[in-house]
Amino acid sequence: MTESRDTWVTLRKWFPDLEEDNWTSLQEFCRLLRDWNSKINLVSRKDTDRLETKHLAHCLTITKFLRLMPKARILDVGTGGGLPGIALAICYPQARFTLIDSIGKKVMVVEDMVERLRLKNVEVRRGRAEELPRKRSYDFVIGRAVTALPTFFGWVQDKIAKGGKHSPANGILYLKGGDYTEELKSSGLHPSKIWNLDELLPEAKLGEKYLIHFKI
Repeated sequence: MTESRDTWVTLRKWFPDLEEDNWTSLQEFCRLLRDWNSKINLVSRKDTDRLETKHLAHCLTITKFLRLMPKARILDVGTGGGLPGIALAICYPQARFTLIDSIGKKVMVVEDMVERLRLKNVEVRRGRAEELPRKRSYDFVIGRAVTALPTFFGWVQDKIAKGGKHSPANGILYLKGGDYTEELKSSGLHPSKIWNLDELLPEAKLGEKYLIHFKI
């Protein structure tokens, strides 16, 4: 089952700054993701009927804050089914995305979707972020509920390039569900900014979801 045409009308209202071409590709991405999810578990099966509003909209909230200059480099760690990496690569064609996951079957699926969507700005890799060559650096590292914040920070903090003219400043953008305060308190990490996504987009009923930015 897919969400109705009205759902896409609603999404366009939530994200009015996205281009028409973005929406065409985002719809195709969701079609491909739903098809693959019937064969390989990429997102919870109980969420399939709300794929667009629960998963896609969650990822697209980043577009309300992220402004990228041409040739920006983005690393999506633990990309899973291409969320948020593929969705953001569609929205930021001027940027270069590397999507990495340690699970081979998920990498295979993401490679197939990237090819079918004709995304020329995406590289897909199998492996772990901490194993990437030290010479490779990125303007932003993004992740969506991959692991505990301190663990994620440890994996990627040395992968981020200094400088840059993007907004927000170069660093980590992490989509986190639930209470994050204990993780931050125990680790001593200090975010530059935390956005409450349910307050930002209450119509989506995202629940207790946050976007956390660490400036590096």
